[in-house]
Amino acid sequence: MHQQMIFINLATRDLDVSRKFFTELGYSINDRFSDDTTASIPLGDTIVVMVHTHQKYNEFTKKRIVDSTTSSEVLLALSAESREKVDELVEKAVAAGGTPTGETQDHGFMYGRAFDDPDGHTWEVVWMDPSAGEN
Repeated sequence: MHQQMIFINLATRDLDVSRKFFTELGYSINDRFSDDTTASIPLGDTIVVMVHTHQKYNEFTKKRIVDSTTSSEVLLALSAESREKVDELVEKAVAAGGTPTGETQDHGFMYGRAFDDPDGHTWEVVWMDPSAGEN
């Protein structure tokens, strides 16, 4: 069966800042699909973040670009392999210019924190105990 991919397209006010931010989180830029208007950032085998300048983003939609520092259109959530990895990624994000947002969620079997990237997009990082769903 074909493994479906997801491409998350986000608008950025400053492509260089976005590139630096995501590389400081430990992700790489796929130069094959990047240029001076877009950065292609694989998060895994089937998930790719495409960060576009506003001019490039407007080529894909006629809608107004939301000011993600004051409005929310989407919440992005990433899984983590442990509670420590949740903290590690959020701390890297803050050190790279992101902003912590929301309250830490600790439900025992699930632990999560969130940050806003430099453009204000909210990223949640969540760990869930794999045995929590077992009977």
